[in-house]
Amino acid sequence: MNARRFELLVFDWDGTLMDSTALIAACIQAAARDLGLPVPDHATASHVIGLGLKDALSYAVPQLAEADYARMSERYGHHFRASDTAVPLFDGTNEMLSDLSDRGHLLGVATGKSTKGLERAMAATGIARHFAAVRCADRCTPKPAPDMLNELMSELSGRPESTLMIGDTSHDLQMAANAGVPAVAVSYGAHPRDKLVPFSPMALVDRTEDLRQWLRANA
Repeated sequence: MNARRFELLVFDWDGTLMDSTALIAACIQAAARDLGLPVPDHATASHVIGLGLKDALSYAVPQLAEADYARMSERYGHHFRASDTAVPLFDGTNEMLSDLSDRGHLLGVATGKSTKGLERAMAATGIARHFAAVRCADRCTPKPAPDMLNELMSELSGRPESTLMIGDTSHDLQMAANAGVPAVAVSYGAHPRDKLVPFSPMALVDRTEDLRQWLRANA
């Protein structure tokens, strides 16, 4: 067995562990439709996945007045909660996390979800046991600020050089860069390859199994 290079592995959730990109984008579109706003296309709705509420809404629905952000959030939540417990993990995710835990890595989550949203997702998927700590956008400065990673490293005694961020968006990779943490990108989530390549991740993989193999060999 290879020696561990990274003690702490931090995963994004939506689009990295859970196959939820399509649902999130559709719920953003549905919420805009409910409020009579121009409906963002799929690429625009997908781009904001992982951001905090204000940054996400100002990009996806720029016509929305800030005073109406709460209404938009409520409509989004209404649509998302109707389907979120049926959203699957990407194939092989549970096995990958088990492998990493067995090797002695500490695992964390840094996500744009709310705390309650992540708790629902973890309960539905049964993988909460793998994670030593999490940070959510309603209790920490959201991506791409470095705060989520900095707080996780502080809590779990991690150092930037022994911490690895794994995510599917440019927001994840920018957060890692802001925290001085290396990153691995996955191309099967919210952002296409051309949005990820400029951040020069250590690896850019196309399937969960590719990620599992890369981590086994290099983490």
